[in-house]
Amino acid sequence: MKKKTCKQRKKPPQKETHTVPVAGEILGIGKNAAYEAARKGEIPTIRIGRRLLVPKLALKRLLET
Repeated sequence: MKKKTCKQRKKPPQKETHTVPVAGEILGIGKNAAYEAARKGEIPTIRIGRRLLVPKLALKRLLET
């Protein structure tokens, strides 16, 4: 069995979400303001377990409007 070299290894998948604080940075607002906007539905979010995440595609669409 051949051992894989660095060039043969697959790249880890790209994340399709941001955390709420990172989305806030992208939007130019603070962490607390980002969480408040997420709570109001102004920033689209999904909840996975206890984590609140912002899909990159939804954030991109929000910025295009």
